[in-house]
Amino acid sequence: MPIINRAAELQAEATAWRRYLHQNPEILYEVQNTAAFVEDKLRAFGVDEIATCIGRTGVVGIIHGRGPGGRTIGLRADMDALPLEEMTEKPWASTIPGRMHACGHDGHTSMLLGAAKHLAETRNFNGTVAVIFQPAEEGGAGALAMIEDGLMDRFRIDEVYGMHNMPGIPVGAFAIRRGGIMAAPDKFTITVRGRGGHAAQPHRTVDPILIGSQLVGSLQTIAARNADPLCSVVVSVTRFDAGTTHNIIPDSAMLGGTVRSLNEEVRDLAESRIRQIVEGVTLAHGATAEIEYERNCPVTVNHDRETQHSITAATDIVGPTNVDIDVDPSMAGEDFAYMLKSRPGAFIFIGNGDSAPLHNPAYDFSDEALAYGISYWVQLAEQRLGE
Repeated sequence: MPIINRAAELQAEATAWRRYLHQNPEILYEVQNTAAFVEDKLRAFGVDEIATCIGRTGVVGIIHGRGPGGRTIGLRADMDALPLEEMTEKPWASTIPGRMHACGHDGHTSMLLGAAKHLAETRNFNGTVAVIFQPAEEGGAGALAMIEDGLMDRFRIDEVYGMHNMPGIPVGAFAIRRGGIMAAPDKFTITVRGRGGHAAQPHRTVDPILIGSQLVGSLQTIAARNADPLCSVVVSVTRFDAGTTHNIIPDSAMLGGTVRSLNEEVRDLAESRIRQIVEGVTLAHGATAEIEYERNCPVTVNHDRETQHSITAATDIVGPTNVDIDVDPSMAGEDFAYMLKSRPGAFIFIGNGDSAPLHNPAYDFSDEALAYGISYWVQLAEQRLGE
């Protein structure tokens, strides 16, 4: 089955929505204009109930099917942009300096709006569809905020599904896997405190730059020698700040970085080893250190049964050769993980073609993908609520 006819008819309208949102990006929870745009569209579509301010600025639309049924499935799209200066030079480029939709959330929102319009028109299902428009996916844990605001219980959601575009996957293709599909993205800050002094008399100092340099190398042993080689983990030091001039050894140095893992046991191991390594290296040099370790969203784990439902829906749209059912997991993070810990569900990638990478100033969502995303959402809803 190709893309559904109504999705193809909605292509031009969804493209207009997407480009408007692209021109007007908003950050984290400050998505008031985007949320109002979504609310207005849902109201025009005739959805049965619209709830706003869920998780501060999230929007939920409720669509009841024609037939009886007590089950509700949630379909989620994220709305927020990134603090990044756009370099696409497209006619629909961001009009707000320092902000752009560099992760395709404008496309995600538009695909779910298109699906909501079709589902509200046809209602060819039993039970209820909740279309969930989430703020603050980019580092703000908006999914968790919506859950804590009663998302799952208030709307009696039984299953929840998410979708994200992926450059490098062809337009018209999907990719998914059972189990961990995206990593837990933790971060750390290490402050090494030594004793500063003249660079010509290093023996009178406790050099935090030397100690910090040893830490950068030592932390790599976590992946190389501590973690099971079959269990992926990434430990990256991405900041090293120290010193003011060429002839002064400073009192302190700061290192910052990230840990990415695909299961909770390795996640625990990485944090524990970072603390042990920092304590050991600094103690050996007569220095001290402070560690700030922040755990962000958990591993995004697809549930087996719901992953199969997603595979079936995607296959019905694009055929089995265009659905990768064992894609390599991504070490990027995704706060949809909180929703998958709260309810069974699955997260799928939709192809964005040969575009610039996500979070790149030259990135743009492919409007050709809109009809495929709309079709997927509709097919999934009608299949899950057609039994």
